[in-house]
Amino acid sequence: MSETIRITVLVENSVHRQGLVGEHGLCFHIQSGEHSLLFDTGQTDLAVINTETLRLPLHRVEAIVLSHGHYDHTGGVPAMLEVVPEARVYLHPAAFENKFSHNHAGPARKIGMSDCVAQAIRHHAGGFIETTARTEIMEGVFATGEIPRATTYEDTGGAFFLDAEGTRPDPLVDDQALVIDLGRSIVLLLGCAHSGVVNTLNHVWQLTGGKPVSAVIGGLHLGSASEGRIQQTIARLRAAQLEMLAPAHCTSLPATAKLWSAFPDLCRPAGVGTVFEFKRD
Repeated sequence: MSETIRITVLVENSVHRQGLVGEHGLCFHIQSGEHSLLFDTGQTDLAVINTETLRLPLHRVEAIVLSHGHYDHTGGVPAMLEVVPEARVYLHPAAFENKFSHNHAGPARKIGMSDCVAQAIRHHAGGFIETTARTEIMEGVFATGEIPRATTYEDTGGAFFLDAEGTRPDPLVDDQALVIDLGRSIVLLLGCAHSGVVNTLNHVWQLTGGKPVSAVIGGLHLGSASEGRIQQTIARLRAAQLEMLAPAHCTSLPATAKLWSAFPDLCRPAGVGTVFEFKRD
């Protein structure tokens, strides 16, 4: 008997349904039968508010997986843990590190998780689990852990550093994706793909023995990508023979437009309130 996997966008930069609110961030609610989990939490308590509006059973969430340690993916953790204090939290240990963004227009900006978020994770009742390698979250769902950087044209997508002075580049080794196994194929959820979406795809294929990827949903962080990188990314996505592509959050409008132009029949919006459904064999 097949099972329906339902993925609901709780936080994203845009809004798909009336009565909901968006913010710069990302949060997915994944439901499989009686089991559910979150991938990222947005930057505020907005995910909780939108969940109430959508009438999703948030109290059933068993796990929270964090794609990396940036504020717009981790800020909603304290509010979530007030609702589901027993939920397990999964993250790479490097997600706790100080993180900064630099540009030529001004001083360094702190973009890592806040102290209150780190404290909430370290001390909450459900505990936290470090994900340096493939980690099973529940049946048919796993976090990739660290993603090898093999391509020559992909980078972290910005001027990211571990110190305010900008002397220690942040390799963002905490970046990870979430894989949902449908049986014959998989669905890939991305937080920001700071490892590069092609590197991520290659690693997932290695982890799954080359199982086809039917859908890629989430942030591709291509805002500062060169035209060459974007075209090579498009070529690799085309070779993957996807059935659906939903670029979101940090992909950037110019890159999203190029992806929609390249894959007009495959691309889907992913604003707050969007629901994606898949059948598991």
